[in-house]
Amino acid sequence: MDTPDRQLRYFVRIAELKSLSRAAEDLDQTQSGLSRQLAALEAHVGKPLFTRTGRGVELTEAGSRLLDGIQPAYQSIDRVVDTVRQLEGVTHGTVRLATVHTLSYYFMAEVVASFVSSHEHVNLSVMGRSSPDVVALVEGGKADVGFVYDAAVASDTVTSTPLFDDEMCLIVRQDVPLADAVDLGGMPLRLVGFPPHYALRKMIHSAGLQPEFMAEAETIDAMLKLVSSGVGACILPSRIPEKLLTDYGLRKVGIRSPVLRRRVVAITPGQRQPLPLVAELLACAHRIAAA
Repeated sequence: MDTPDRQLRYFVRIAELKSLSRAAEDLDQTQSGLSRQLAALEAHVGKPLFTRTGRGVELTEAGSRLLDGIQPAYQSIDRVVDTVRQLEGVTHGTVRLATVHTLSYYFMAEVVASFVSSHEHVNLSVMGRSSPDVVALVEGGKADVGFVYDAAVASDTVTSTPLFDDEMCLIVRQDVPLADAVDLGGMPLRLVGFPPHYALRKMIHSAGLQPEFMAEAETIDAMLKLVSSGVGACILPSRIPEKLLTDYGLRKVGIRSPVLRRRVVAITPGQRQPLPLVAELLACAHRIAAA
């Protein structure tokens, strides 16, 4: 009799996430398609494996017995596959990297350039996302390593390693008459900002500031274009390159108070040691952060 291996894999992931919809997203399946696979497995086993609850699904007694029997086997298989990847993946392979958008303008570009120059046979896939999305990609196994602000890491399933502290500045048009440094608490703020779920947007509110947000943008370029057109100022890391700002007719203004600072961290899946290529990428990031 054929063993429904794919259906069993799907079953394990549904059990781990306790949600059919989250499992479908994690497995890149439609929810209806995953439901059909589960129904086929239940028909094969002859018993229901889950009961639906208000928050998701729970294992039945039969489902619990099945999970206890097959989960250790799949974990053992995954460990063997990881071992083979470690042995073969020192000079060849693919590394999936997720990073918050802001870092790609001044830190990640240098990390990627340095890593690729010494690993010419490695395929480096780079994904720019918001902080919560970067964490979700690493948690779900869709990214091997992530670079993110520590405030966004509220997860027991990833390992976090500090890299450096990122201090913020105010970005304004060159013709705006402001001193080289200001106290934001004592001035009206009309800002262009990231959407509310982004870490830098949350940082502004957590510092006690209540600016008027004139517009939102999900990329640095879009934000700088809006500031250049006079919509408002923006708050970004002070490491943003001067040349980029000059191209938009903008300049940096230091922030004396409140202190707006976030720690940049690297995150990897917490259940296993990083693969050799990921470890080498992390070492490269540490060298550049310390420079």
